[in-house]
Amino acid sequence: MPFPMNRILRAALLLMLPPGLALAVRAQHPPRIVSLDGTVSEIIYELGLASRLVGVDVTSTYPESLQKLPRVGHNRNIGTEGVLAQRPTLVLTTDQAGVKSPVLDQIRQAGVEVVSYKQEFSAAGARQLISEVAKTCRVPAKGEALIKRMDADLAQVKKASGQPKVLFIYARGAGTLFVAGSGTPVETMIELAGGRNAATGFADFKPLTAEALVVANPDVILLFDSGLESLSGAGGLLGIPGIAQTQAGKDRRFITMDGHLLTGFTPRLGKALAELARKIGSKEGSF
Repeated sequence: MPFPMNRILRAALLLMLPPGLALAVRAQHPPRIVSLDGTVSEIIYELGLASRLVGVDVTSTYPESLQKLPRVGHNRNIGTEGVLAQRPTLVLTTDQAGVKSPVLDQIRQAGVEVVSYKQEFSAAGARQLISEVAKTCRVPAKGEALIKRMDADLAQVKKASGQPKVLFIYARGAGTLFVAGSGTPVETMIELAGGRNAATGFADFKPLTAEALVVANPDVILLFDSGLESLSGAGGLLGIPGIAQTQAGKDRRFITMDGHLLTGFTPRLGKALAELARKIGSKEGSF
């Protein structure tokens, strides 16, 4: 699509200015931000800058008000045209979001500033991401305050006792079932909440098999809310070969959480861990 010439000229002129003067020019106008990562979108909202968002990707689901903004696509299938249609001056994402590099390059070539943050799935990584987004948006003090609020929530987390074995199943219907191994964000969450990953011996995700279920024999099975819904509830989950034979299946200890809350490592990290710890620590069947 043809790009507005005035935007290209403005970007070219800014590049010709000394760095300090260019920053001063940009500072005169609040940025029009498109966020291509749900965690970044949530941080921007918590920093009190939601009014600067002019577009988001489909993973930007919290808070609900963000869902009223124009959607520019799924972060792994973002198109340049959809982003530029929102006339952004700043596009933010992370290296974990999966936005293709050529797309980001095309956005830059149109004269839009693009920042891709390195995201580490840990409490320290959450603090770092909040700090970097706040600095980019020129509100570092608000970033520090947000980190303090998150740390206060983390300090209140009571870990589950006994280190229950938790198996996370990613489900999109009975035909699409994967389990989370080592090095995954959900494994980190399970461990921070006081549990241990029931799936060992492999990294990332692999297809679920009845044999693997027997070996793992989890005390608790964890899914996204949407994952259990895709299986038509606990009955559908119990119908998967091997589930009923696990300890979790016998006790019907199936728990769910919102996907973004569980794996996003957002400013709500403390609240997410508190919820997960409470659920995996409960001895009662969940469904």
